Amino acid sequence: MTAIRPDGRRPVPDLKSLSEPQPLRPDDEAMRQGRLTQMKRWATGLLIGSTIVFLVARWFEPMYPWLGIVRATAEAAMIGGLADWFAVTALFKHPLGIPIPHTAIIPTRKDRVGATLGAFVEKNFLNRDVIVAKLHTLNAAQRAATWMVDPENGKRIARQLARALAAAANVVRDEDVEDAITRTVVSRIKSTQAAPLLGKFLSVLTSDNRHQALLDDAIALTARFLTENQDLIRERVETESPWWVPGAVDDRIARKIVTALERTMQAVHADPNHPLRLRFDAALDEFMVKLQASPEVILKFEQIKEDVLNAEAVRGLSASIWSDVRAALVRYADDPEGFKPEAIQKGLTAFGEATLRDPVLMEKIDAWLIDAVMAVVERYQSEVGELIATTVKRWDPIATSRRIELAIGRDLQFIRINGTLVGGLAGMMLYLLQKVF
Repeated sequence: MTAIRPDGRRPVPDLKSLSEPQPLRPDDEAMRQGRLTQMKRWATGLLIGSTIVFLVARWFEPMYPWLGIVRATAEAAMIGGLADWFAVTALFKHPLGIPIPHTAIIPTRKDRVGATLGAFVEKNFLNRDVIVAKLHTLNAAQRAATWMVDPENGKRIARQLARALAAAANVVRDEDVEDAITRTVVSRIKSTQAAPLLGKFLSVLTSDNRHQALLDDAIALTARFLTENQDLIRERVETESPWWVPGAVDDRIARKIVTALERTMQAVHADPNHPLRLRFDAALDEFMVKLQASPEVILKFEQIKEDVLNAEAVRGLSASIWSDVRAALVRYADDPEGFKPEAIQKGLTAFGEATLRDPVLMEKIDAWLIDAVMAVVERYQSEVGELIATTVKRWDPIATSRRIELAIGRDLQFIRINGTLVGGLAGMMLYLLQKVF
C-alpha cells in the first residue's frame, strides 16, 4: 500500500519504480523456483537417460542386433528432448550462452511483446460486445436493489456518507460554501424571469378547467365566511350608516347584504356558464397573456423579485442554510452513535423494493450502467493498450524474463518431457516400419 504523506496526499509514484515488474513475495518466489528446478531436473534427467541408453545400445548393437529398436528409440528421444530443450531455453536466454539468432526471445523482443499484449487486451478484452455481454450477465440493477433492501446496508451507507460530509465540513471554508449556495440558488432565481414562469404555471393550472374547481372552493369558503361573520357585517353597517338611521334598519340592510351575497354565491356555484365565471375566465386569460407577453408586467414582476431577493433575510439565506447543515454535521462528528439514518435508510430500501418490483426499471438501470461503463471504456480503451505497452517497455529485460520463467517455466518443462517421449515413440515406429518394408 502506498504510504500517505503528512499533508494527507498520496505521493506520486516514481517512474523508476516501474522499470521492472513487481517482485513476488519471497515465499511464493521460493516455491515457484523450487517447482521449476524440480521439473528441469526431471526433463534433463530424461534427456540424459535417453542419451545413456543410446550410447549403450549403440555399443552393444553389433553383438545383439535386437538392440537396434532400443537404439533407434533412444536416439529419437534424445534428439526430440534436445530440440525441445533448445526451444524452451531460447525463449528466456541464449542456449549455452551462444548468441544464436532468434534466441533469448523474451528479453530481446520485450517491447514488441508489450505492444502486442496491449493491442490484444485492447481489441479482445476491451471490446464493446464482450463487455456488454458480460455486464448483461451480471444483473447489476437487481443485485444492487437486493443489496439496498437490507436495512443494515442502507444504515451503513448513511453513516459513511454522514462521516464523509462531517470530515469535509471541517475542511471547507464557510465563505466558499455560502458563495456556492448563492451562485447555484439565488443566481439561478435571478436569471429566471418570474412573470413568464408564473404564466406557464397558471396555464397548466387552468387546463381542463381545473381552475373552476378552485373557484368553487373559493365560493364555498366565501359563503362560509358570510354565514359565520353576520354579526361583524351588521356591526360594520351600523358603523358606516348615519346616526339617525334606526338600528332595525341597519339590521335589515345587513341581512339583505348577506342574503344577496349568499344567493349570488349559490348561483355561481350552480351555473357553469354564470356571467361571473365567464368574466373570471376572461380576466384570468388576459392576466396569463400579460405575464408572458407584456413587457410592463414582466418588468414589474422582475422589480418585485429583485426587491425580495435583496431583502436582508434573503441575503442571509445562504449563510443560514450552511450554518444549519454544518451544525448538524458537527453534532454527528461529536456523537456518531447518535446519528439516526432512518430517512436515508428508508429511502434506499424503498428504492430497492420499487426496483425489484419493476422489471422495466431494472432494465433501464442496467442500460444506464452499461452506457456509463462503455463511455469510460471507449474513452480510455486506446490508453489502456498504450499503458501496457509503455509499462512493459520500462521493465528490465533480464528481470522480465526471470519473472515470466518463474510463472510458466514449470509448464514449459513438460514440453521437453513430452518431446523426449514422443520422439522416442516416433523413432521406434520408424524403425519398425523400416524393418517391415
